[in-house]
Amino acid sequence: MSTQQRKIRKTGRLIVPVLAVLFISYFGFHSINGNRGLNAKQSFEQRTAELELQLDALIMERKRLQQRLLLLPSHGPVVKDMLDEQAREALNLSRANEVVIYDYE
Repeated sequence: MSTQQRKIRKTGRLIVPVLAVLFISYFGFHSINGNRGLNAKQSFEQRTAELELQLDALIMERKRLQQRLLLLPSHGPVVKDMLDEQAREALNLSRANEVVIYDYE
C-alpha cells in the first residue's frame, strides 16, 4: 500500500489578499487622480472661481456701458458732454491746448 502525500503550498492563501490589494489600489488611485477624482474636483473649483471673477468683470463692464447708453439721446434733449465726446472720438479732433487721454479697457 502506498500513500500519497501532498505538499501544502502557502501561495494559495495569498492569491485572494493580493487580488484584493490590487483591486483596492486601482480604485484608490483613480479616486484621487481620475477624471472625477479629488484632483479634478480641485481644478474644477479653481476654474469656477476664475470664471466667476471674469463674469463679475463683464457685469461691471455691462453696467458701465448701460450708463453711457442712458446719456445718449433717445427722444429728449442731447446731453452736450456726451455729444462732444462722441464727436471728438469719431472725428479724432481736439483743440490745440487740450490733452486727450483715451481709456480703452
